[in-house]
Amino acid sequence: MQFPSDDHEHMTIRGVKNVTHDGVAARATIMCRNYETDIEDLWNAISDPERIGRWMRPISGELRLGGHYQLKDNAHGTINECIPPRRFAATWEYGAQLSWIIVELEKLGADRTRLNLRHIAPSTAQSNDFWGRFGPGGAGIGWDLTLLILGLHLSSGGLVDPAQADAWIPSAEGQRFIASISDAWVETSIAYGTAVEAAREAGANAAAFYTGEMPRER
Repeated sequence: MQFPSDDHEHMTIRGVKNVTHDGVAARATIMCRNYETDIEDLWNAISDPERIGRWMRPISGELRLGGHYQLKDNAHGTINECIPPRRFAATWEYGAQLSWIIVELEKLGADRTRLNLRHIAPSTAQSNDFWGRFGPGGAGIGWDLTLLILGLHLSSGGLVDPAQADAWIPSAEGQRFIASISDAWVETSIAYGTAVEAAREAGANAAAFYTGEMPRER
């Protein structure tokens, strides 16, 4: 299976901004990518439990307003907003960390849809320590991989085997992809206001984690 990493790199916009979420000071990691499909198909791909399991990972729970979800061996949370086929918002709870995700779909044409993702983390000491060590790439590279695989699923309509994705990352192409995406997040961090050397060091740490070269403390 081929992973269309070049297309993803060219089609993805990244950003970071300070925000307030539910009255709490926070930092948002932002991603936008266009997909060559209609808004209903993209909404179905990110909201139907059976279909989510075909490209992301198995998910259980009730995917409805107020419902609780659990991604296998990953995050869980509560769905706080759901407006089909335009928007959903949920908590993103992983270990002791609480953050939030907001996903919005924008119809660009009959067969073209923009996905806007915001992953919002509160400005706590623990969250700020994580940011200092890994920068926006600490979460951003993982979302890049997720949106890449979503694009592969949408183009093929089939199952994306997680084992194939895991095997692709150590390949020459996978390593180049991680390095390139890490560089993109470093530039995003610098544009946000991070000192150049600190942004580069954090980017190197994030890339090393995703390539399996170092552990990441949560």
